[in-house]
Amino acid sequence: MSTAPDRIVPTDLRNEMSRSYLEYAMSVIVGRALPDARDGLKPVHRRILYAMHELGLMPDRPFRKCARVVGEVLGKYHPHGDTAVYDALVRMAQDFSMRHPLIDGHGNFGSVDNDPPAAMRYTECRLQAITRDGLLEDIESETVDFIDNFDGSQQEPLVLPARIPQLLLNGSSGIAVGMATNIPPHNLGELVDGLIALIHNPAISDQELIRYIPGPDFPTGGQILGTAGIREAYLTGRGSITMRGVATIETLEVRGRPDRDAIIITELPYQTNKAALIERIAEMVNEKRLEGISDIRDESDRDGMRIVIELKRDAYARVVLNNLYKQTPLQSNFSVNMLALVNGEPQTLSLKQLLEVFLEFRVETITRRTRYELRKAEERDHLLQGLLIALGNLDQVIALIRHAADAPTARQELMDSYGLSEAQSDAILQMQLRRLTALEAEKIQQEHEELQARIADLQDILARRDRILAMIEAEVLQLKQAYGNPRRTVIEHVDGELGDTDLIANEKAIILLTEQGYIKRMPVNTFDPQSRDGRGKAGTRMKEDDGVEHFLSCCDHDSVLFFSERGIVYCLRAYQIPTGSRTSRGVPIVQLLPISHDEKITSIVSVSEFTEDEYLVMLTQKGYIKKTELAAFSNIRANGLIAISLEEGDQLRWVRRARPEDSIIIGSSQGMAIHFQVNHEQLRPLGRATRGVRSMTLREGDELVGMDILPSSVVAAIAQSDESETEEAELEELTGAEDQNLWVLVITANGYGKRVPVSQFRLQNRAGKGTIATKFKSHLSHDAMVALRSVTANDELMIITSRGIIIRQAVNAISIQSRAATGVRVQRLDEDDQIVAVALVPPSNGESEDTNGGE
Repeated sequence: MSTAPDRIVPTDLRNEMSRSYLEYAMSVIVGRALPDARDGLKPVHRRILYAMHELGLMPDRPFRKCARVVGEVLGKYHPHGDTAVYDALVRMAQDFSMRHPLIDGHGNFGSVDNDPPAAMRYTECRLQAITRDGLLEDIESETVDFIDNFDGSQQEPLVLPARIPQLLLNGSSGIAVGMATNIPPHNLGELVDGLIALIHNPAISDQELIRYIPGPDFPTGGQILGTAGIREAYLTGRGSITMRGVATIETLEVRGRPDRDAIIITELPYQTNKAALIERIAEMVNEKRLEGISDIRDESDRDGMRIVIELKRDAYARVVLNNLYKQTPLQSNFSVNMLALVNGEPQTLSLKQLLEVFLEFRVETITRRTRYELRKAEERDHLLQGLLIALGNLDQVIALIRHAADAPTARQELMDSYGLSEAQSDAILQMQLRRLTALEAEKIQQEHEELQARIADLQDILARRDRILAMIEAEVLQLKQAYGNPRRTVIEHVDGELGDTDLIANEKAIILLTEQGYIKRMPVNTFDPQSRDGRGKAGTRMKEDDGVEHFLSCCDHDSVLFFSERGIVYCLRAYQIPTGSRTSRGVPIVQLLPISHDEKITSIVSVSEFTEDEYLVMLTQKGYIKKTELAAFSNIRANGLIAISLEEGDQLRWVRRARPEDSIIIGSSQGMAIHFQVNHEQLRPLGRATRGVRSMTLREGDELVGMDILPSSVVAAIAQSDESETEEAELEELTGAEDQNLWVLVITANGYGKRVPVSQFRLQNRAGKGTIATKFKSHLSHDAMVALRSVTANDELMIITSRGIIIRQAVNAISIQSRAATGVRVQRLDEDDQIVAVALVPPSNGESEDTNGGE
């Protein structure tokens, strides 16, 4: 008798290993190591709490053995080792691990000395009140989805209907495959305040949110040094927070001995092992790495922690304490990595994003609870309506039931005679005789009316998000009042705390961005001033098919805003842009900004301060212009912010800073310019996600080449001047132009430029054709205006060509001419080279007054 051989499937070992390991990795990430951003729990913690809820281990019920809970969890929900489950249960009961423990433990649950807990057969547990009220409330009201357990015999919740942001409240830590999470615990009252602030103002900035949630609040107390690490962690989801224990210097009075100074440690940094710390200090003293310590002992008891470090008579207590901070875990760092599962995917979230995810989950939970309550109310009211119909026809109904052969017949006759549903008919048949009294009938009518009002109220809740948000606010305030307590961890604002800007000189710099996306920063003093008509110096080394696209002068502390062709704005501090030499190519901008290789940066603006009385004026390739408050761009997310809404085929090209009293001058390649005011009559303020209005009417074949902002003093002077000037008056004005303080600088691609008095550009209405700004040399073909800038006599220029040649020269070296003139040579160009950008060197006081950059 022969048997068929087993079927062998040839498989590529590399593909099989890759697929199998990926499945294992995702299983660890989603099913074991990372918490859910909604309820802040990992599966094992969620299963423990739900199993205890099912066992009825409420705060007002007796304790039960931990072994009973562990067995329930293993048998129904978590098919892993009992040690993993018990360890997770123990941690949720430790008041030195959790800011608000979720389990009330009875027995030995370990200590801050890292002593192990007693075996599960000795310890007992039950749920804490905050767990019942903040995590498990409404779980029977269809607020969350349930899924099958591992063998399909039970149902378990996919997430708990948390009423508090548990992920931030107690924090979380875990190591998955290729990623890890480490979230610090926080104060309940501060979290509630921050959540309410987010409810009232969904557009609240991260900086404003930090006012409500100033930093982590560790269960062991201690101190946090400085706010820079907290701010970085909250804004980016990653950061390092410096923790320090609380230590004081006291004088010990001991009989028979002279008084000695001692360092008394009463609080330790979070997750610091007290016994290991004492052992480490003792080892360092024995090895002579710590001087001045004569004795160390642990005097901690049930009233609190007290580590006494006695000092030698000649020791300097402050020096010894500083050495303890530097060389022992008395001062340590908490590496924040706020990674959590959002819709089943691991994401690194900022503080605001974490609260937003929780808030949306809470809105969904209340919506589902309201739908459940509405359905129950409607079902109950449906039965009451049937009872009221029966009471209204009581004699006929009784007669019908008495003459019916059996219950099914009576049910059917009731349905046929009075149009009742099957449920209503059953309710009538089950109604007790005592419900037929007048008083009981009145109670049914009253309950029906109350249910009608309740149903209307529930429907109103579902129709209005503001009512749901008000309910969330009321619930969290109730939890704050019941379970909130004062902050334990003190945030020390260190005197002279050094930020990045304190460690970097605010030097003047220029920033270069090429067509192929290479960017670098160089000190302005790299280029010495030259006379007019010089050749300049090479400013960058480029590939043959590359060219300089943008050129900006600023100071190192400035915020540099990068505007892309898609109308998205990104932000970097100037000092974050790597420096490069004159001949270096720079670094790809895609390494600094979250943009694709296909997305182009079309404008760069530097800002030293985001003031409220200043605007950003944006101009698109098709000529749409708008102004938006500069303050709207003070908090730009890491992945950018929408700056302008564009129509199909249009691009954002130029962005400048302006005040309401200023005016705008816009130039075209064919030498035309239009000059109009920034005020609200010509250009009203618009939000970020808007398109703008028409700026200038162009001739056929003409295109915009740039714009600049003229200060308010110019607007006033031009408004007072007579627009009907004679040619003699115009020439006379030009002759005395040396006394003026502002000109319009016109530069053409072939290296010619001039200064034109601003007063020659009369104010017009927006969307006009403009006036002539320059004429071109007749012997030069393919010339075009490339820059139109407002300048003063003290300004210096940085001019760059498409081949990266840069020349720095004083503005007053360029002669003053009329609008109809062709200008003088400002830079001698090589063959096939042309000027592409002009920027002004920032003033020497370090404050960048004109940092709009060059195009």
